[in-house]
Amino acid sequence: MSFGFPWGLLALGALVPLVAAYFLRRKQKPVVVSALFLWRTPRPRAEAGPRFERFTREASLLLEVLAVVAAALFLADVRLGEDARTRHLVLVVDGSLSMSARGPDGRSVLEKVRAEAARRVEEEKATRVTVLVSGTVPRVLAGPEAEPSSALASLESFRALGADHDVAPTLLWAQELAGPGKRVHFFTDASPSEGQAVPPAVRWTALGMPRDNVALLSAWRRDEGTTATVTLRVARFGAGPEETEVRAVARPGPGAKEGTERRERVRLPEEGAATLRFTFENAGDVEVSLPPDALPEDGEARLPPAPERRVRVALAEGLDAQARSALERFLSVAPGLELGPGEGALLVGPRGSDARVTVGAGGTVRTFVGPFFAEKGHPLLDDVQLGGVRWAAGGEAPPGRPLMTAGDVVLLSEEEGRLHLNVDLSRSNVQRTPAWPVLLGNLLREVRRSQEGFPRRQLSLGEPLSVVTRSGARYTLEGPEGERPLFGAGSLSLPPPAVPGRYTLERDGEPVDAVVVLPLDARESDLRSRGEGDRPAQAGASDDEGGAPSGRARWPLLVLLAALLADFHLTRRTEVK
Repeated sequence: MSFGFPWGLLALGALVPLVAAYFLRRKQKPVVVSALFLWRTPRPRAEAGPRFERFTREASLLLEVLAVVAAALFLADVRLGEDARTRHLVLVVDGSLSMSARGPDGRSVLEKVRAEAARRVEEEKATRVTVLVSGTVPRVLAGPEAEPSSALASLESFRALGADHDVAPTLLWAQELAGPGKRVHFFTDASPSEGQAVPPAVRWTALGMPRDNVALLSAWRRDEGTTATVTLRVARFGAGPEETEVRAVARPGPGAKEGTERRERVRLPEEGAATLRFTFENAGDVEVSLPPDALPEDGEARLPPAPERRVRVALAEGLDAQARSALERFLSVAPGLELGPGEGALLVGPRGSDARVTVGAGGTVRTFVGPFFAEKGHPLLDDVQLGGVRWAAGGEAPPGRPLMTAGDVVLLSEEEGRLHLNVDLSRSNVQRTPAWPVLLGNLLREVRRSQEGFPRRQLSLGEPLSVVTRSGARYTLEGPEGERPLFGAGSLSLPPPAVPGRYTLERDGEPVDAVVVLPLDARESDLRSRGEGDRPAQAGASDDEGGAPSGRARWPLLVLLAALLADFHLTRRTEVK
């Protein structure tokens, strides 16, 4: 039971005079009448005697007391069970990495948010609390309409490690959960930028402060054989130290008995970033760290082994001598290849074969020196420069969608995952120009990307997660936030992970591949624009009875009416003797 207007219970004070009136005896003067039958119930009273006496109309008193109580409950706006009036408070917490920044006192912005959120809940006397976390994908941290203690406990265990993002979708969602005209409390570490649209019902509270910071902008590892190369970019934001020490520790890998530690001092430019590389042999995980500062999270990275995906390539029978020779020269120097037939091999064959890549010309052969027209933006044609190329092609167009043409002749086409090169290498020089290895290198790169698993093994915050799955299998993605199923087959693009960490792809319960999301985001590492501020919600927004149904309960009025009717019927009843 709850009361929307407790002052209405003061109406119960009417019970005192009501009960007193039933005990009070009134003195009456005798009245002379001609017959006793004119009295309904003869009750002769003496002019003298006690002023108070025991009354004889208990039923009437009880009905009138019930009427007074019902009226008081109506004025107090009583609510029972699910109709009990609640005060619903909607809180939105910025989930960006910069919320973990610490001030000179060692307290992070998120710790200040927890204290301020608890104060708001107590100040607003909230009975229900919903906590949302803004991010590239907004999510509910507590609720909707959870108990205040449970909501604040969820906020205590929350860690802000997300990428830079637009908070508008989360604020609009929070406004819908709060209800029309109700206020939403948003906690972040910077005031809204000039021109930024803020919903009118949002109270924007910034609890940050400007700090200098040194951060890792990117960390990348590549393994070739037993050699691991780690490339880092380090930058400073503000007037911080002009140089810093970078520490890299390689855990022992297969064949190694102990790890390796490297330290290097690097000078930080005022603008841009410094780049450095470490090389390790037989290394397991490599841990990179900077000296602790305002935001320690962006100065740490853990890089597991990331060997290049190997591709098996096979040359089919029927290729002419020039084509086979040009392909073998490239395959002999290309890294990460396995030659020979086998399961999943990339088969290269002559024109008209069922190979995945066909090379050859059909029809009357003509030689072109340009101009060449290529489909802009296609990954197979990245950095393929055709200047100085002499391309001999047949007049019969290969099947599929044209990717490159010269005049009315199709030189390169794509057909449902197959690639067709309309070229006669005995009359061309393309195989002796940079365009040839670049084109074949792009082809191998796309083959690697189409293999099951993650095309990239290391991502930064805010980058979408790409994964390739096969049909007929059940896949799940296991990460710091638990396990989630994946639906669909082929190349899938998933939303950016909400938190950094290691994510494992499992097929039918068995691990297939893994990717690491690093807590690195240059926009979140720049703390110079952070600060404090409190922008109140516009007029008309409030926190009153956020979750209450409209109007007062009607049942007290029905009880009041029933009690009055019963009392009237009881008192008007005549008794003739």
